[in-house]
Amino acid sequence: MLRNLLTVICLTLGVGAASAQTALTRLDTGDDSRGWEAVGRLDIDGRGFCTGTLIAYDLVLTAAHCLYDKNTGLRVDHSRIEFLAGWRNGSASAYRSVRRAVTHPGYIFEAEVAAERVRNDVALLELHHPIRNARIVPFKTDQRPLKGEEIGVVSYARHRSDAPSLQEVCDVMARQQGVLVMSCDVDYGSSGAPVFSFQTGEPRVVSVVSAMAEVHGQKVSLGTQLQEPIAELRAALAAGHGVFQPAAPKLSSSKERREIGAKFAKPSGS
Repeated sequence: MLRNLLTVICLTLGVGAASAQTALTRLDTGDDSRGWEAVGRLDIDGRGFCTGTLIAYDLVLTAAHCLYDKNTGLRVDHSRIEFLAGWRNGSASAYRSVRRAVTHPGYIFEAEVAAERVRNDVALLELHHPIRNARIVPFKTDQRPLKGEEIGVVSYARHRSDAPSLQEVCDVMARQQGVLVMSCDVDYGSSGAPVFSFQTGEPRVVSVVSAMAEVHGQKVSLGTQLQEPIAELRAALAAGHGVFQPAAPKLSSSKERREIGAKFAKPSGS
C-alpha cells in the first residue's frame, strides 16, 4: 500500500538518522506535562482515538483520516468526537465536543498511501466552546522543517493511551513531495500527533503525524505539510463549511467496498 511513496523515499533517504535520538518520556505528572496541556486525546465515537493539538482557543489540529471509519470508509459524525486536553491518568484539563470539522480538500480516504494522500492528511476541528484556561496555551504553527533538523513529537498511542509521551529529539530524514520522513517513534493512536520545531526557542507545530512505515529495515514516521493547508481549512470554516452531512444509503452491489484498514501501515518490503 505504501509502495509508491516508499519508492520515492528510498531514492534519497540515508541509511541512518542524522543525530542521536531521545527515547519516549511519559508525561505522567503535572510537572512533567506542564507546557504540553494543549496536546490532547481525541476520543472517536467509542471506536478508537487519535492525538490532537489546540492551535487556537477553539481549533484542534489532527490528521484527516482520524475522521473516517476504517471499516466503512465513511466520515464519522464529528459530534461524537471529544477532545480531552492534557488527558492524563483518567482526567483532562478540559473536555470539549466538536461543533464542525473540515479536512483538506485534496485528501481522499480511499486513495493509495502515496505522497499526495499523506501530505493532505490534515483536518481542523472547531470546538463547541473555546478552551480558555491559563494552563492550556494553544501552540503556534510554523513552516515545515528542513532535512536534518531536530524535531519532537508529543503523542498518545497503543499501550500508552492514558498519558501523553514526549520524544524531544528526533530528526527530519527527508522531505519528499510535501511529505516529511522522520525518525520519530510513533505507533497506532499517534495519528494526528503534533510534530514540533524548537528553532524559535519555543515549540511550534510544523507537521502532523500521518503514518508509519519501514524503509531499509528502519522504522520511520510520515508527516503532512502544514502551513498552506491550515490557511485553507481556516478559510473553509470561516465560509461556514464543516457541518456534518450523513452519507446517503449504499445501494446493494456485488462489488464490496475495498477496506483500507489502519492508516499506520508497515509494509513487508520497499
